[in-house]
Order: sequence, then C-alpha cells, then structure tokens
Amino acid sequence: MSDEMQKSEADEEQVAEAQAGDTTSEEPYLNPLEAAELRIAELERDAAEMKEQLLRTIADMENLRRRTEKEVKDAKQFSVTSFARDMLAVADNLRRGLETIPDEERANAEGTLRALLDGTAMTEREMLKTLEKHGVKKLNPEGEKFDPNYHQAMFEVPNPEVPNNSVVQVVQAGYVIGTRVLRPAMVGVAKGGPKFVAKPDEQEAPSADPSDIEGIDKSV
Repeated sequence: MSDEMQKSEADEEQVAEAQAGDTTSEEPYLNPLEAAELRIAELERDAAEMKEQLLRTIADMENLRRRTEKEVKDAKQFSVTSFARDMLAVADNLRRGLETIPDEERANAEGTLRALLDGTAMTEREMLKTLEKHGVKKLNPEGEKFDPNYHQAMFEVPNPEVPNNSVVQVVQAGYVIGTRVLRPAMVGVAKGGPKFVAKPDEQEAPSADPSDIEGIDKSV
C-alpha cells in the first residue's frame, strides 16, 4: 500500500473520531447561569413536593388523633352500657314500689311506712344520680313532641285540645347514655289537635306519625 493511501485512511479516521467526539450538535450548550437557574427550579419543585407530602402527613396525623380521642371517649362513655341497661329494671321496681301506695296514703304515712317510703325514694334518687354521673339520663317526655328516635308510641289519645303528635302520657320512662338510647320511653300520643309548636328554647324534634310506628296498639 502506498504512503499516500495510508495517509488518506489516517485522515479519514481522524475526521471520524472528531465527528464522534463532537456533541455540541446533540446537546445545547448551557452557560453557568442558565445551568444554575435550571438547578434552582428543580430544587424548588422538589421542595414543593416535599412540602405537600408533609402537609398531607400532618393532616393524616391530626385526623388519626381526633379519631383516637373519639374512640377513647366513646369507650369510656359506653363501657357501662350493659351494666346500666341491667340496672334499669331495678330503677323500675323502685318506682313501682312507690306507686303502689296511693297518693293520699303516702301523704299521711307515719312511722315505719313513712320511713320505708322515704328510704325507697332516697334510694331511687341516689341510683338515678349515680347513673347520670356515668352518662345515663332518664327520659320523661310528657308534654314534649313525639320523637321516634327516643319514644315508642303505645297508644293514641284523641284530643282536639292538645297539640297533635305530643306526648300526653308516659307509661314507662326511657333512658339514654350519651347519644345512644338504652330504652325508649313508652308513651301515649295525642291525636287530632292543633299543630305542635315547639317552645323557643326547645330544639325541634323530627316529626313522625305515631301510626307509622311498628307495634303501636290503637286498641286503648
């Protein structure tokens, strides 16, 4: 091979290597200022994403804290539910024991009978006070609007002079613990009177027709 051919091949190899090493046509040249601005923008995006993740984590933790507090509160409040429900029979018996004595005899009672009546009444009051201390409250809704959430209609009383759908008689007192009903109050409901108007200081209860309540006894 002649020297001229070898030289030509060598020149071609040098040109090819130069073209292979030249990347300016593929990647634009960035001066230091532009490169710094791009890096800053990238860091700002990363910081914004991290901030958003942090805020979501804080919100999740706050929701978890509130749920935990509510669960703990409910557990404390409703832990005595079964016991309180069992004690309602005792409260009923104390009340029945007092009501077996006619009003006139109770008013004129003396000696042993007076002591027995006073002791029974005191026991009932202390029991209700203790139950209330643990979140159990007695419902005695006479004169209030019938509320199917807390009352059970046992019979209707036709009376055009009494507001319609109001409780005119409490057959058996009800009890609640917190917002839960331990036992609905068994009541008689007025029918045929004017529309019930709640007092300004009373919260309007959901209206319901007692005839729609399952198990109502209209024979009384």
